Amino acid sequence: MSSLERREVHLTIPVAPEMEIVATALVSALGELMSMERDKIDEIKMAVVESCINAFEHSATPDHRVEIEFITEQGNGRAYLEVGVTDNGRGFDPAKLTAPDISAKLKASRKRGWGIKIIESLIDDVRIESGTHGTKIVMRKYR
Repeated sequence: MSSLERREVHLTIPVAPEMEIVATALVSALGELMSMERDKIDEIKMAVVESCINAFEHSATPDHRVEIEFITEQGNGRAYLEVGVTDNGRGFDPAKLTAPDISAKLKASRKRGWGIKIIESLIDDVRIESGTHGTKIVMRKYR
């Protein structure tokens, strides 16, 4: 019977330019610690950047900060890195998200609006919890 090894790291970052890069450093360190492939680490890093930028731009969080929880778990036949990005902002209804229209976006002067779709394409399991309390995006990538 193999043992379960679990690590948790909690980080609070201010809503400020380039602060999402701090979170990607932790993704790299934890991914390397659990011998995750470089491509998978890079996919998680990109998803974390997208989720932080979404929180920065859309949440209107009154405390001007974002909480990030990193969890690695290995053993019992599984291994994953999970990242949860939480804000205390206004929230939104994830059921009302629509897929971006590629042809319209390419012609538009503003190319934004791809964040959630990018995250979903990079991560194995994505869960979005949102409401008047804020939003939490939980992203899990298996080794």
